[in-house]
Amino acid sequence: MFWKYMLKRVFYGIFIYIILIFVFSALFNTVMEQTLRGQIDEEIRGELMALDNRSSQQIQDFIEMRRAEKYALYRLDKPIFERIVWRTWSTLTFNLGKSSSIRSAAGDRDVWSIVSEKIPRTLVLFSTAMLVDIFIGIWLGLKKAQKAGGLLDKSTSVGTMVVFGMPSWWLGMILIMFFAYTLKVFPSGGLHATPPPEGIAFFLDALYHLALPVMTLVVIGFWGRAFLTRNIVLGVLQDDYIMAARARGIPERKVLYGHTMRTSAPPIVTMSLLALLASVSGNIVFEGIFNWPGMGNLFWFALQQNDVPVLMGNLAITTGLYICGLVLLDLVYGLLDPRIKVGGRI
Repeated sequence: MFWKYMLKRVFYGIFIYIILIFVFSALFNTVMEQTLRGQIDEEIRGELMALDNRSSQQIQDFIEMRRAEKYALYRLDKPIFERIVWRTWSTLTFNLGKSSSIRSAAGDRDVWSIVSEKIPRTLVLFSTAMLVDIFIGIWLGLKKAQKAGGLLDKSTSVGTMVVFGMPSWWLGMILIMFFAYTLKVFPSGGLHATPPPEGIAFFLDALYHLALPVMTLVVIGFWGRAFLTRNIVLGVLQDDYIMAARARGIPERKVLYGHTMRTSAPPIVTMSLLALLASVSGNIVFEGIFNWPGMGNLFWFALQQNDVPVLMGNLAITTGLYICGLVLLDLVYGLLDPRIKVGGRI
C-alpha cells in the first residue's frame, strides 16, 4: 500500500534529520557555549549598571548569583551529553537563540528572524532560475531526441561541451561586465536600488535586479539538462511499445509527449527536483558576485564573523528543507514509476 510506503519514507526523513542535527550540535557545542557564556556576561554587565551604592563584595555575590541562574537556565551546569541533547532539542523546535553579531534588517538578533529573512530571497533566485532551466532543458532535450544526429542535436551538443563546464561565478562576472558595465542594461547586483522604491515599483525593481543572475544560472544549466534528457528519451524511443505505437499510426507528437514522456518522467523528475534541492542553501560564491542577500551570503558573513548560532540555524533550516525535498522526491517517484513495489515484499 502506498500509504505505508509514504509513512516509512517520512519516518526515515525525520530520523535522519534528528541524527544530523545531533551531529551538528556536537560539532558546534564548544564554540556555541563560549558564545553563550559571552552573551551571559554581557547581560550581567548590563544589569550591574542599574545597581547603586553596593559594595564590591555585594557586586561580586550578585554576579556569581546571576551567572549561576543563567547557567542553570541554559543547562551550562549539566554534563556535556545532556547539553548537546538539550541543544539538539532546541534546534529541532526552532529555538535557535540569539546571534553574536549579525542582525536582521529590523535590528533583531534572533537567529530565526535573521535566517527566515534570507530564505525567500534564495528560493526566489534559484527556484526561478531552476524552473526556467528545467523547462528549456526538457523541451530542448525532447527536440534533440526526436531528431538524433540532426543539425539541432549536433550543434547543441557542442554548446553543451563549451558552456556546461564553465564555472557559474566566472560566467556571472563576464555577464556583469557585458550587461551591467558595457551595455548598462541590468544592474550589477543587489536586491533593490538605493533607496528602494515603494509600491508596485518595489516589485518591478526586484524583478529587474533578478534578471541578470537568473539569466546566468539558466545559461549555465539548461545545456546539460537538455543533453541528459535527450539521452534518457532516446533510450525509451527504441523500446518495442514505442515502435508499435508508431506502427499503429499514432501521431509523433502524441508518441513523444504522451507515451515516451510517461516512461521517461521518473529520472527526469529526479534530476529536476535534485537540482531544485541543491539550490535551497544558496551558492556562496554566486550570491557574493551578485551581492544577493540570500542564504549563501548569510553563511559567508556568519563564517567571517564566527557567528556560530547563525551558522547552526542556517545549517538546520537548509538541511530540513533538503530532507523534506528528498522525502517528497521519493513519494513522487513512487507515484510515477509503477515498477516500484511500494509498501510490500517482492
